[in-house]
Amino acid sequence: MAFARGYWYFIAAAVALCLAIRIVNFVLNWSRLRRSRVHSVQFPTKPTNLFSQLWATSTAICRELSYPQLYVPIRGLSWMTPPPMGRILILLVYWAIIVYMMVKGALIRDRMFLERVGYRNAWVTLTQVPFLYLLASRTNVIALITGTSYERLNWLHRWVARTMFVTATVHGWYFWTSLVKSDMLSMSLSQMPTTRYGLVSWGILLWMTITSFKPFRSMAYEVFVIQHILSAILFLWTVYRHIPKYAKYNIWFAVAALCFDRVFRLGLLFWQNIKLRPGRACCEGGQWIGHQTQLSPIGKSMTVLTIKDVRFKWKTGQHLYLWLPRVAPFEAHPYTIASAHQMPGTCICNSIQLVVRCHTGFSKRLNEFARKLEASGEKQTVTALVVGPYGHSPQWNAFETLVLISASTGASYTLPILEGVLRSKKKSLIKRVDFLLAARQGEEVGFYHKRLHEAIEKAKSVGVELTVHIAVTGNGQLETLPAVSLVSSSADSTSHEKKEVEEVQASASAEGVVQPLMGHIHKRLSSISSDSHIRHSASRPDVAGFIRSAVEATGGETGVVVCGGQSLVAKVRMSVAKLSDERAVHKGTGAQGIFLHVEEYCF
Repeated sequence: MAFARGYWYFIAAAVALCLAIRIVNFVLNWSRLRRSRVHSVQFPTKPTNLFSQLWATSTAICRELSYPQLYVPIRGLSWMTPPPMGRILILLVYWAIIVYMMVKGALIRDRMFLERVGYRNAWVTLTQVPFLYLLASRTNVIALITGTSYERLNWLHRWVARTMFVTATVHGWYFWTSLVKSDMLSMSLSQMPTTRYGLVSWGILLWMTITSFKPFRSMAYEVFVIQHILSAILFLWTVYRHIPKYAKYNIWFAVAALCFDRVFRLGLLFWQNIKLRPGRACCEGGQWIGHQTQLSPIGKSMTVLTIKDVRFKWKTGQHLYLWLPRVAPFEAHPYTIASAHQMPGTCICNSIQLVVRCHTGFSKRLNEFARKLEASGEKQTVTALVVGPYGHSPQWNAFETLVLISASTGASYTLPILEGVLRSKKKSLIKRVDFLLAARQGEEVGFYHKRLHEAIEKAKSVGVELTVHIAVTGNGQLETLPAVSLVSSSADSTSHEKKEVEEVQASASAEGVVQPLMGHIHKRLSSISSDSHIRHSASRPDVAGFIRSAVEATGGETGVVVCGGQSLVAKVRMSVAKLSDERAVHKGTGAQGIFLHVEEYCF
């Protein structure tokens, strides 16, 4: 009992620490924005007093320790890539607390040794159950307090479950050994239902632990979700039947967290998708149930959905859950909202776009369904139900430079951030934005071209220096982009052309937009609209060099955002950590902070 209270004191202290850090960062960001608004300051993100300098130095050290991540590049084994160093440090602290609870005062070699260790580990296991179910909730009180989002705590949910499996195994092993030594195993199994329920609980926990590893999740994610929910409910029931009455409050705590989350989500589903008077809307597209949704297939690789008349506001970087009964009657999937504002050209009060890249399962069926509608000439609209938005993003306008890096449909996350900071009416510190988009197929990039051109024009009008780099690495795919065949800077460019590009990138045009010139190609390039503001490449981008050039060109704090697969994310993590260490950020050299925000594909 005392150890259970100690465990929750530890959890409460950790949450309180995160809250305190959140408050300090909020105050410092508010101070930056206020200082830039009231005074003419060249670099408002630089620390101005002893406290802010100490805080910045401590933050820089923590970032350098937490960002690095090793990547396992072996085909079929990349799922064994360890977590980032920051998460490993958190797990080490958590495991130290758990081990202390497991052994403190229990390792006394007497006749009660086996029962005492088994009983202690039963409490350690049971105490973690409510925390496990809290972390699994989308309506997550821990995320709300700490200023993060439920999906960013999902890794901790998995590792707490694995830790709980270890403590449950220790509990079962010591009690099993005790029963064998006392020759009571057969009697216990035949006459004591609690023993049988305990074995079933352990088997369910083993099943959930194994199937939660990425290779099994990826086989059929929809099946994984259904069986995981059913297993979690069955696990609570079997544990409830296994434990004594005075310990059942842990199960009721978990049940309360589970029920509150489900009831809240159900209420949100009804509120956002049922309209009692849809005809009263001032625009077209309203309907009684759900939302009219336009499906637009882009080849076989992507599907764009325009969802009309949504009844909520959202921030850049947030996501929602999409349910298309006509395509998948029993499935809801999360997708990033790919628009930072109301879609232009739609006679709809509030419309959003989602970009779904085709993989397997639902996304593949959706693309095939959209192409079938397009080929048959039928109306390409369906009814969609949505729940959201979810997610919590940093305050992007508190940085002086933004580096946005994405792979393929990862631009659905980074491009709205770019559009949001350019269109924001709030005070912003941003002076420069570097945007990098890499993809294998041209059609994955072509969708974003028009919006990037609009962003370039907007950047000119607000005085933000914007550079855009697009890398299409598939063989011959670069020429599939509009006008790219005339302006691409492929890997076989001459050294003279590369030198000119590097020289021009170091200086901005009169409007504040870098003009990438390609030597003798420039004459042809100048005749094709505003593509001269976008540098194209057919080779893999130098991510580390891209980040370095942006950081070294700024005098204030830089925010780096990456959205992509595991290999890209790990590369960016290592690059930022190495660059921060080399420049001795906030350690007397004058180099300013580098913040990293990661959104990783979870297929």
